[in-house]
Amino acid sequence: MPDTRPPQSHPFPLPHARRAEERLLQGLETLGLDPALAPPLMAYLGLLLRWNRAYNLTAVRDPLDMVTLHLLDSLAVLPQVQGPRLLDVGSGAGLPGIPLALARPDWAVTLLDAVGKKVRFLRQAALELGLGQLEPVHARVETYRPQQGFDTVISRAFAATGDFVRLAGPLCTPGGRLLAMKGRDADDAAAALPAGWGVAATHPLRVPGLPAARHLVEIRRL
Repeated sequence: MPDTRPPQSHPFPLPHARRAEERLLQGLETLGLDPALAPPLMAYLGLLLRWNRAYNLTAVRDPLDMVTLHLLDSLAVLPQVQGPRLLDVGSGAGLPGIPLALARPDWAVTLLDAVGKKVRFLRQAALELGLGQLEPVHARVETYRPQQGFDTVISRAFAATGDFVRLAGPLCTPGGRLLAMKGRDADDAAAALPAGWGVAATHPLRVPGLPAARHLVEIRRL
């Protein structure tokens, strides 16, 4: 079978790589995270840039913007995420799941997506980044029923919080939580939730280098 992976090449010019790494290191310091995370995160960024040319995994093309909008945005939720079993619904290019898996290598992280090309990228990223605890799954959230539930189910892909809870709620353990990543407007989440669920808290997020507001809506069973 022919190799259909994108060609191996340096993901972006070296000056941009240095600037991206500097921005990442500054962001990790602001978030109170280990600077040793920078090399694997940069390796992931390189993979994302290379595959994005052929597979259109994300509309964000600039590596500096990717550091802020993808890597640091994903890591900003880390204090609110509980392990050891984490599910990223609609993971796409692995966000926020892969940065969280790199930051918490002792967690079992599942990346769920319904698009085959995205899951192929996720599998290759898990292999090249040495993330043995990462499990990419090609399935729709409404049909995915694993043997064991998850302590945290997170997504930044769902526009409507109510739909996210209705579809992903059955995947939570009895004491687990759903986390919906939102922008400036955390929407009318409480009013839109299905019966039996409630908003436990709405956490403002500080993403280094991003002036726009971010929120994380925490949802639990009542």
